[in-house]
Amino acid sequence: VQLQASGGGLVQDGGSLRISCAASGRRFSSTATGWFRQAPGKEREFVAAIRWSGDFTYYADSVKGRFTISRNNAKNTVYLQMNSLKPEDTAVYYCAAADGTTYSTSYYQNSHSYEYWGQGTQVTVSS
Repeated sequence: VQLQASGGGLVQDGGSLRISCAASGRRFSSTATGWFRQAPGKEREFVAAIRWSGDFTYYADSVKGRFTISRNNAKNTVYLQMNSLKPEDTAVYYCAAADGTTYSTSYYQNSHSYEYWGQGTQVTVSS
């Protein structure tokens, strides 16, 4: 599975942005997908994830209620809709894919669970 993130940009505090993760490879529809982010000088952190079937989603507490992850397996694409953006959301956002099918939250929160990573897309929220 190869992943390509896109859609990042500059947005004002309180604004919205949708980033996408396009995948190539026949196995994408059977892989879970997650979004992680890394701000300058900080460690990479979990943002959101969605099971391969789309039946369960997982969110970091910091984005719950503001971000929504979704997937369209027919288009081999996963989306992250980000609303009510804050300056602290500024980071490089990475999408990743994992082969696991568990319902365990900790599995999806752990970056080591993901075998495939895309390049990042920069999201900058100005105050």
